[in-house]
Amino acid sequence: MNAHKLILAVVCAGASILMADPARKPAPKTTASKSAVKSKTSTTKTSSKKAVVSSKTAKPVRKASTEKRKAPVRRRTYRQTWTEPTFADSTIGDRVEGEDLVVRRAAVEALGPYNGSVIVSDAATGRILSIVNQKLAMSSGFTPCSTIKLVTSVAGLVEGVITPETSLKISRRERMTLTTALARSNNPYFQIVGRELGFEKVVYYARMMGVGEKAGLNIQDEQAGTLPEADPKSMGGIGFMCSHGIGVDLTPLQLSAMLGMIANNGTLNWLQYPRTPAELETFTPQVKRQMELGAIVDQMRPGMEGAVEWGSGQRARRTSESDEPIFGKTGTCTHRDQRTHLGWFGSFNQVGDRKLVVVVLLTGGRPVSGPVASGVAGGVYRILNGQNFYASAVPELAQLLGSSLASCCTQ
Repeated sequence: MNAHKLILAVVCAGASILMADPARKPAPKTTASKSAVKSKTSTTKTSSKKAVVSSKTAKPVRKASTEKRKAPVRRRTYRQTWTEPTFADSTIGDRVEGEDLVVRRAAVEALGPYNGSVIVSDAATGRILSIVNQKLAMSSGFTPCSTIKLVTSVAGLVEGVITPETSLKISRRERMTLTTALARSNNPYFQIVGRELGFEKVVYYARMMGVGEKAGLNIQDEQAGTLPEADPKSMGGIGFMCSHGIGVDLTPLQLSAMLGMIANNGTLNWLQYPRTPAELETFTPQVKRQMELGAIVDQMRPGMEGAVEWGSGQRARRTSESDEPIFGKTGTCTHRDQRTHLGWFGSFNQVGDRKLVVVVLLTGGRPVSGPVASGVAGGVYRILNGQNFYASAVPELAQLLGSSLASCCTQ
């Protein structure tokens, strides 16, 4: 019995050792468990593929938020490239000998704090009555901006490229005539006319109207400005030259002479600036050039008057129906060397046979423009009207027109 008990104990101990052996292989998994794992893995892969496709085609779903999203603040930044101040004392350095002091006071008052020049002259005689900021007026010239459209208009009408009734297609859905184009200062219209004329013809009429040469007769320090010798193709070509004055340097004196020529139906007088009593006593008008522009000017006047009454120069608009009509043209651009922004306005009025030319050039920064310059010129006309200037300057004209002129000029 003891032997049997010993054998049984040995067998049980061996079984226990065998079950505790770490090298013993685990029992194989059942077929059912393998299938379940495979099925789960396949489902996961399929779901991830669907998620990728969905993320490419479907719109992202935004989570609801209780916070109100604020629009980003956009700040406009301006690149200031102009070096000339907008406001300055424009009378510094001026000499007033020989000037009409009534006219000068009106010009200084109308110009106010702006940095610029005002030239007032008699269209019939070419006499300069006053120049505010004489240094600027005698400069080498500036880009004429849209005032060059006066040259383009004359050239186009004389050459038969346009008539007052010609309606040019300026955009896909808009057409325009000369009157509206002058009044609104439309660039595409005059670019079309300029390209049709060609460079040589435009330069010819520009020279005939005094561009690129001195406008004054023995006026000290005056400069001649410039006309390009070739089509300024690198700056927009003849089209931009005829709408913006690209390639041209125009002086305020030249624009004054040009407006006098238009007011005189083609007679271009030398501008004269008498400075002494002797020069005033011996003053005699001198004709520089003559063109037959009577019919042409008649075709331009509605557009030039429209510029003042309902176009780009409305700040010069007359305040009363009894005021004399004003004919003008604005110009706004930046001088090509970027040193200054420009505001031009060339104009003339008519009281009987007397025509006064007022030209304004403003220089400076963003506030400067042709419409602002037109307001300065309008101020000159209004101040002189209020001072009965036209009646006192031409007494024989006042006698001819009688009470109608008196009522006109006291408003």
